[in-house]
Amino acid sequence: MIRLLPYLLEIGMLVYCLIDCAQTDSASVRNLPKVVWVILIVVLPVVGGIAWLVAGRPERRASTVPWPSTATAGFPEYERPRRSAPDDDPEFLAGMRRSDQTHEEMLKAWEAQLRERERKLERPDGEQEPRTEG
Repeated sequence: MIRLLPYLLEIGMLVYCLIDCAQTDSASVRNLPKVVWVILIVVLPVVGGIAWLVAGRPERRASTVPWPSTATAGFPEYERPRRSAPDDDPEFLAGMRRSDQTHEEMLKAWEAQLRERERKLERPDGEQEPRTEG
């Protein structure tokens, strides 16, 4: 098992460097074109991978992080717009009432349909339902 460790490390570094190089923007790759870096990493896995990590990979700077720092993240806390909780919002509550009323109406209609079906099942087989005009 110990004999396999160098090979596993080599394959791991090859895969990591190859994926990192492939995902890097071509304009930000340093010293060589991106295609040359890929070929170098594949042909010389250990040396090419180390060279990519040291000389080809774009420099990571604090200013290039994808999220803003807390000091520059929009409003200071005291200027941040206030949001009301959903149970304090009149529009939200009105929408909930409308939704409840709609569901209650649907439930009453389903119950009426169920009662009608049960009533039809309770009749003897030969009887017809009396017709009502309306």
